[in-house]
Amino acid sequence: MVDSSRQTEVHLGRQGRLVIPAALRRLLGFEEGDILIARPEEGRLILEKQETIKRRLKARFSQLPKGTSLAEELIAERREEANREMNE
Repeated sequence: MVDSSRQTEVHLGRQGRLVIPAALRRLLGFEEGDILIARPEEGRLILEKQETIKRRLKARFSQLPKGTSLAEELIAERREEANREMNE
């Protein structure tokens, strides 16, 4: 079993293929058919299940009052900024 505090060696194969060892997949809850999102972060490769990202985002924005539209707030912010730039 892979200890979460230890490193696991993984080899990059032909055509950039990466095989995640079974013990690490079990530890992370990765299963066949899962959609993983890959992103670079400070020289590292981060792989996350799509569902994990969705849960994190929902939790982050769950504190917003009902009826709050982030899109409308962003548009209002951009309009204010444009007005400030035009008046300079």
